[in-house]
Amino acid sequence: MWFFDALTSGFQHPTDPARLHLFRIVFGAVLTARFALSFGQGGWDRLTPGSLSVHVTEQRFGPARTRLLVAVYRPALVVRTVAAVALTIGLVPRLALLLVLAGISMELMYLKSPNAVRYTLLTGGCLLLAGDLGTGLRITHGSSTANTWAQVLLVLVTTDIYWNSAWQKLRSPQFRSGLYLAQWVHVYSQVRERLPYRRQYAIPGIVRRHMGNLTDRDVRLWRLVAVVVIALELALPPALLLEQTMPYAVAVGIGMHAAFTLLKPRQLITFSGLTVGTYTAFAA
Repeated sequence: MWFFDALTSGFQHPTDPARLHLFRIVFGAVLTARFALSFGQGGWDRLTPGSLSVHVTEQRFGPARTRLLVAVYRPALVVRTVAAVALTIGLVPRLALLLVLAGISMELMYLKSPNAVRYTLLTGGCLLLAGDLGTGLRITHGSSTANTWAQVLLVLVTTDIYWNSAWQKLRSPQFRSGLYLAQWVHVYSQVRERLPYRRQYAIPGIVRRHMGNLTDRDVRLWRLVAVVVIALELALPPALLLEQTMPYAVAVGIGMHAAFTLLKPRQLITFSGLTVGTYTAFAA
């Protein structure tokens, strides 16, 4: 298996640079979508003078650093979006990637739960270590050690994400029992008409009707879903590395993340898009 050969050879085992060329395109496209969405629903006006967000930022970082953030905020939104497009199409990709990572880092200063930002920085940092990012929208196949180290890191990051998530779910009696998912869908079904931004959620009507009533039957069904999710998160990394099972693992992973994204489309678009994108790194 190429992954273990890369480890034992000190990352001198050749891999196909096309794997990270494709991930670079996916990474840029996902961040382009994220940055474009950030202009709406108050993103453009987030740090306007006198706003609550400015007040909270001043309490955290002080007036001087807050004034600097306010001054660069809107220009940074524009620059990082242009850079994400440039990264996607392969125009000066390394510089574009640096600007994208700087732009996403800015969100650490004002988001309450920046997990997606941290994951983006991790995967983007792996990509930054690649020796061959490719240019344009072309995907050039070959054999080289230029991207071996970066590709191994991407595999490790994604494996850690899946296995750590499965471990946290295993430790949660509420999740294992199905109660957490049953309660989440039930509450959403009750309050969805009052939510200010309904498009942030997309639970299908059939799920709300048949699994959103918090009955014992609903909890049992969600318990089955919880067990399946934990099992998939544990099994996906090794299955993605095996050539024989990789196509099936990719299909299952895409389906699983599509289901995740229905819970919170806007919040999970980055995580799901980038995680599925890293599947390209599991192939030699």
